[in-house]
Formats: sequence, structure tokens, C-alpha cells
Amino acid sequence: MFIMFVNLNMEKLILLLVLTFIGCSSKMTSNVESPEMVKSTDRVIDNTISIHQVVEVACGQCQFGITEKLGCDLAVRIEGNTYFVDGTNIHEHGDAHAEDGFCEAIRRANVKGKVVDGRFKSESFDLIK
Repeated sequence: MFIMFVNLNMEKLILLLVLTFIGCSSKMTSNVESPEMVKSTDRVIDNTISIHQVVEVACGQCQFGITEKLGCDLAVRIEGNTYFVDGTNIHEHGDAHAEDGFCEAIRRANVKGKVVDGRFKSESFDLIK
């Protein structure tokens, strides 16, 4: 009888340890962020998407192939979607036709703003060197 009681308690103890381990391991997260990406805080509010992350930036026409507008205009690519930028422009960030300019290369920037009516409304735009 005593042996059955001990075995039953051991089984409960092992089950408790296994469940505790599984519960704790599912809550483990890394506090280390990649230096290349900032957490996205995308939220949809009334067809508006708030953005705070590192994105690809370039000339919408020369690099991203947008054909709806002539000329050279700054654009961002966010999760595969491309948007023209309001709040800053292609000429505020150096010569667009230089070797590393927006018409010649796709760059990266840490941006904050909102996508409204198919355009990115920039609140901050920090080009990554």
C-alpha cells in the first residue's frame, strides 16, 4: 500500500514538473533585438496603419518600378507594399543620382509614421548609413 502511495505521488510530481517546464518554456522570449530591425508597431485604425520600423527606401520610379507618377519621388517598401512618402522628399537626403543615392540604390531607414490613403505620412525618417 505504501509503495503504491509513493509511486502515485512520484507520478504526480513528475507530471507537475513536466507541465511546469512546458509552461515556462513557452513563455521564454529573447530580449535581444536584431540591430537590423526595430519592432513594428503596426495597428490598423480606420484604414490607417501606424508604422515604426526599419524599411527599404528608394526612388519609387527608378528602384521600385512605380509607374503611376512621372519623375523621381521618395518611396518606402513596408512588408512588400510600396508607398510614396509625404513629410520628407528625395532631395533632402543627398544627391538622388549619386552612387548611393535613392535612384541608384535601395537603402534602409528607421521610420515612424502612418500609411493613409496609400501614402506613407512620415513623422520621422532616419536614413541608416
